[in-house]
Amino acid sequence: MPDAFSSPEHPRHPEQHPQYPPPRPPRDPAYPPYAERPRHPGFPPSGRAGDASGLTYPWQPQPRQPEPVPRRMPRQRPLGQHSDIRLLRRAYRLQRRVATLTALGYFTLFLLLSAFAPSLMTSTVSGGLSTGLLLGLLQVPVTCLSIGLYEHTARRHVDPVADRIRKQAELDTKREAAR
Repeated sequence: MPDAFSSPEHPRHPEQHPQYPPPRPPRDPAYPPYAERPRHPGFPPSGRAGDASGLTYPWQPQPRQPEPVPRRMPRQRPLGQHSDIRLLRRAYRLQRRVATLTALGYFTLFLLLSAFAPSLMTSTVSGGLSTGLLLGLLQVPVTCLSIGLYEHTARRHVDPVADRIRKQAELDTKREAAR
């Protein structure tokens, strides 16, 4: 007798279910399996017993080859790890800050005086020349002063360090070429 939860479309007993997944048809003997799997240029070799790599899956990382031992150790550190690079960065950072704060600081002062002290900016200095116009005209010499400070700090702080790094790089290149 069928119970309340079974229906004729869905039989209750596993013997009555069709086999899932369906069985595969037998292979045609005219097409034997590959003796060796095809290799793709982007994949590492497979890990069969005859393989030297020993990899089982194509996504496994390649085993690392031992690095060759250098003939002799370099006497100086490579250029990228040199402390002069840090000195150059620091000097260049100082150079940018001095020049930028000189020009932008004066311009910001001019804007703040224009916004919060209009009576000062409209007062007359001499012969009809207002303080605001005089401060605006002084922006050009302050910008020239900023450029001069930039060049001065470049000559004094940045260029010597850059020259020293350049000479060291040339020596490193000559040493490598001599090997």
